[in-house]
Amino acid sequence: LLRFCCSSFVHQFSLSIMAHILTAVEGATADVVPITRALISVSDKTGIVEFCTFLASQNVHLLSTGGTAAKLREAGLTVQDVADYTQAPECLDGRVKTLHPKVHGGLLGVRGNPTHEAQMTEQGIKPIDLT
Repeated sequence: LLRFCCSSFVHQFSLSIMAHILTAVEGATADVVPITRALISVSDKTGIVEFCTFLASQNVHLLSTGGTAAKLREAGLTVQDVADYTQAPECLDGRVKTLHPKVHGGLLGVRGNPTHEAQMTEQGIKPIDLT
């Protein structure tokens, strides 16, 4: 559903980051849309601060979990906890964090599909452009 594109990221920070998102489940055509919300959750945090600093500089809303969110905040970044977004606490020693309709709906909702968009609005689900 998503392919992150930022060809110059390794060499220099690009001013434009985009995602390729399929507009229909069966379709092969991808639309290019700006990345506005990213779900960040990693076990190996090497390089995550630099990557998320770049995302934040592009006005990308950072949505994150537990230790990753703490690491990003420690670096001075603004992060929304997944638990705050979903209104459901992490559980089972942190093993269940993102298993929630607001997260999966944000990832799987088909843009341009009026039924999906209406359901997302009704349920307070925001699109997630990058994981």
